[in-house]
Amino acid sequence: MDNNKLVTWLFKTDAVRVCPENKPFWYTSSKIGPYYINTHFLYGSEEKANSLLKVIDVCKENKMECSEVILELAYKNFESDEIYRGLISSMCDYIKENIDLKNIDYISGGERRDWFFSLIIANLLKLPHITIFKDLSAVLYQNGISSEIKDLKNANVLHIADIITEASSYIRAWIPAITALNGNLKYSLVVIDRLQGGAEKLESAGVASHALMKVNEDLFDGALEEGHITATQHHMLMKYLDDPTETMRSFLKEHPEFLENSLKSDPKTAERAKICIEQNIYGL
Repeated sequence: MDNNKLVTWLFKTDAVRVCPENKPFWYTSSKIGPYYINTHFLYGSEEKANSLLKVIDVCKENKMECSEVILELAYKNFESDEIYRGLISSMCDYIKENIDLKNIDYISGGERRDWFFSLIIANLLKLPHITIFKDLSAVLYQNGISSEIKDLKNANVLHIADIITEASSYIRAWIPAITALNGNLKYSLVVIDRLQGGAEKLESAGVASHALMKVNEDLFDGALEEGHITATQHHMLMKYLDDPTETMRSFLKEHPEFLENSLKSDPKTAERAKICIEQNIYGL
């Protein structure tokens, strides 16, 4: 995989966004940080990704039909969108080069964003797909037909996801769902590893963790080289990668107006700022 190509795709689709100077993003955790990742935007754009999510939200109510609907849309997009086609092809190549296909019996993907990638990859590699839902139920999709699964007979499964942070979805849902079917979730491949301990948690659970790209210096060095970010943004990112909490604590001490303005902002931002202050997340 050509890392520069992936860096370009990430920034071109806004899958990775870096904040303007002195305007970090609010995260759902009520922490702040200098970058945001929406890996599913690699479907081609934010608009395209949101359009597919809307379809998924409707079709997932019919578990037996949903895999076919998503795969059909993904295929149309694969044929017409250069970035999505390039990414999916790269993921297929990565699997062939790094995991012995003879050791994979099934590919799985979990509700919802994993399905952007897992269904079409399973189809291209001619492997049956296990479509896992948030309630831990699962449907087998193979040769255009959905059916119930009762027993995987200890078969090996490769789970494909958009991103891994702390692997909470794997530990809470995907691994138990496959285990309940008497399967062995043996491998994981994600587009991006946030390097927040997820890979280590998977290894402890007996899952070999793979990623096309990691959120480290290489990603942002490449972004600087390609002109996607400024030297000032790059400097902030390097400090943040080294020590996220201390970097953002220093920022808030130097810019007390940031919290004040956030409290007066839109309701979602104000709520996150309020929680940040109440829980004293940054020890101010």
